[in-house]
Amino acid sequence: MPQALSINRTTALAVAGLVLILPLSMVSCSAAQKAIDCGNTAIKISSDISQVGSAFNNANNDPAAAGQALQQLKNDLDQLGRNSSDTDVSKALTDLQNQVGALQKAADTNQVPDLQPLGAAAANLSKACTG
Repeated sequence: MPQALSINRTTALAVAGLVLILPLSMVSCSAAQKAIDCGNTAIKISSDISQVGSAFNNANNDPAAAGQALQQLKNDLDQLGRNSSDTDVSKALTDLQNQVGALQKAADTNQVPDLQPLGAAAANLSKACTG
Protein backbone atom coordinates (compact mmCIF):
# COMPACT_ATOMS: atom_id res chain seq x y z
CA MET A 1 0.00 0.00 0.00
CA PRO A 2 2.82 2.52 0.59
CA GLN A 3 3.63 2.11 -3.10
CA ALA A 4 0.21 3.57 -4.09
CA LEU A 5 0.72 6.52 -1.76
CA SER A 6 4.04 7.24 -3.42
CA ILE A 7 2.48 7.19 -6.89
CA ASN A 8 -0.34 9.49 -5.81
CA ARG A 9 2.10 11.94 -4.25
CA THR A 10 4.24 11.93 -7.41
CA THR A 11 1.16 12.39 -9.56
CA ALA A 12 -0.05 15.25 -7.37
CA LEU A 13 3.33 16.96 -7.57
CA ALA A 14 3.40 16.54 -11.35
CA VAL A 15 -0.11 18.00 -11.71
CA ALA A 16 0.81 20.89 -9.42
CA GLY A 17 3.90 21.55 -11.52
CA LEU A 18 1.86 21.56 -14.71
CA VAL A 19 -0.68 23.94 -13.18
CA LEU A 20 2.16 26.35 -12.45
CA ILE A 21 3.95 25.90 -15.78
CA LEU A 22 1.01 25.91 -18.21
CA PRO A 23 -0.03 29.55 -17.68
CA LEU A 24 3.57 30.63 -18.20
CA SER A 25 3.86 28.63 -21.40
CA MET A 26 0.54 30.02 -22.63
CA VAL A 27 1.81 33.54 -22.12
CA SER A 28 4.98 32.65 -23.94
CA CYS A 29 3.09 31.01 -26.79
CA SER A 30 0.67 33.91 -26.89
CA ALA A 31 3.54 36.40 -27.17
CA ALA A 32 5.21 34.26 -29.81
CA GLN A 33 1.96 33.96 -31.76
CA LYS A 34 1.43 37.73 -31.56
CA ALA A 35 4.94 38.28 -32.91
CA ILE A 36 4.34 35.86 -35.78
CA ASP A 37 0.95 37.39 -36.59
CA CYS A 38 2.39 40.89 -36.46
CA GLY A 39 5.32 39.88 -38.65
CA ASN A 40 2.99 38.48 -41.27
CA THR A 41 0.79 41.56 -40.99
CA ALA A 42 3.77 43.89 -41.35
CA ILE A 43 4.98 42.11 -44.48
CA LYS A 44 1.55 42.26 -46.12
CA ILE A 45 0.85 45.86 -45.12
CA SER A 46 4.29 47.15 -46.12
CA SER A 47 3.89 45.56 -49.53
CA ASP A 48 0.43 47.10 -49.94
CA ILE A 49 1.63 50.54 -48.79
CA SER A 50 4.53 50.34 -51.20
CA GLN A 51 2.09 49.60 -54.02
CA VAL A 52 -0.10 52.53 -52.97
CA GLY A 53 2.90 54.88 -53.01
CA SER A 54 4.03 53.63 -56.42
CA ALA A 55 0.53 53.91 -57.81
CA PHE A 56 0.15 57.50 -56.67
CA ASN A 57 3.60 58.38 -57.98
CA ASN A 58 2.66 56.96 -61.39
CA ALA A 59 -0.91 58.28 -61.39
CA ASN A 60 -0.26 60.25 -64.56
CA ASN A 61 0.51 57.05 -66.43
CA ASP A 62 -2.16 54.85 -64.84
CA PRO A 63 -4.83 56.75 -62.90
CA ALA A 64 -6.77 53.60 -62.04
CA ALA A 65 -3.80 51.94 -60.34
CA ALA A 66 -4.09 54.14 -57.25
CA GLY A 67 -7.69 53.11 -56.71
CA GLN A 68 -6.82 49.47 -57.20
CA ALA A 69 -3.88 49.66 -54.79
CA LEU A 70 -6.04 51.39 -52.17
CA GLN A 71 -8.74 48.77 -52.58
CA GLN A 72 -6.19 45.97 -52.13
CA LEU A 73 -4.84 47.64 -48.99
CA LYS A 74 -8.36 48.14 -47.67
CA ASN A 75 -9.27 44.50 -48.30
CA ASP A 76 -6.12 43.28 -46.55
CA LEU A 77 -6.69 45.58 -43.58
CA ASP A 78 -10.29 44.37 -43.28
CA GLN A 79 -9.14 40.75 -43.30
CA LEU A 80 -6.34 41.39 -40.81
CA GLY A 81 -8.73 43.29 -38.55
CA ARG A 82 -11.11 40.34 -38.47
CA ASN A 83 -8.25 38.01 -37.55
CA SER A 84 -6.61 40.17 -34.88
CA SER A 85 -7.45 39.50 -31.26
CA ASP A 86 -5.04 42.07 -29.81
CA THR A 87 -6.75 45.38 -28.99
CA ASP A 88 -3.68 47.55 -29.66
CA VAL A 89 -3.14 45.93 -33.05
CA SER A 90 -6.85 46.26 -33.86
CA LYS A 91 -6.75 49.98 -33.02
CA ALA A 92 -3.69 50.47 -35.22
CA LEU A 93 -5.40 48.61 -38.06
CA THR A 94 -8.47 50.84 -37.64
CA ASP A 95 -6.24 53.91 -37.86
CA LEU A 96 -4.73 52.54 -41.08
CA GLN A 97 -8.23 51.93 -42.44
CA ASN A 98 -9.15 55.55 -41.68
CA GLN A 99 -6.05 56.76 -43.53
CA VAL A 100 -6.97 54.61 -46.52
CA GLY A 101 -10.41 56.22 -46.48
CA ALA A 102 -8.84 59.68 -46.49
CA LEU A 103 -6.58 58.72 -49.39
CA GLN A 104 -9.55 57.33 -51.28
CA LYS A 105 -11.44 60.62 -50.81
CA ALA A 106 -8.44 62.55 -52.12
CA ALA A 107 -8.15 60.25 -55.11
CA ASP A 108 -11.89 60.48 -55.83
CA THR A 109 -11.72 64.29 -55.89
CA ASN A 110 -8.53 64.33 -58.00
CA GLN A 111 -6.48 65.86 -55.19
CA VAL A 112 -2.87 65.05 -54.48
CA PRO A 113 -2.98 62.95 -51.32
CA ASP A 114 -0.63 63.29 -48.38
CA LEU A 115 0.87 59.85 -47.83
CA GLN A 116 2.61 60.79 -44.55
CA PRO A 117 -0.39 59.98 -42.31
CA LEU A 118 -0.52 56.53 -43.90
CA GLY A 119 3.14 56.00 -43.02
CA ALA A 120 2.54 57.24 -39.47
CA ALA A 121 -0.39 54.84 -39.08
CA ALA A 122 1.81 51.98 -40.33
CA ALA A 123 4.46 52.98 -37.76
CA ASN A 124 1.78 52.82 -35.05
CA LEU A 125 0.96 49.29 -36.16
CA SER A 126 4.62 48.40 -35.81
CA LYS A 127 4.65 49.85 -32.28
CA ALA A 128 1.52 47.92 -31.37
CA CYS A 129 3.15 44.73 -32.57
CA THR A 130 6.32 45.22 -30.58
CA GLY A 131 4.72 46.71 -27.48
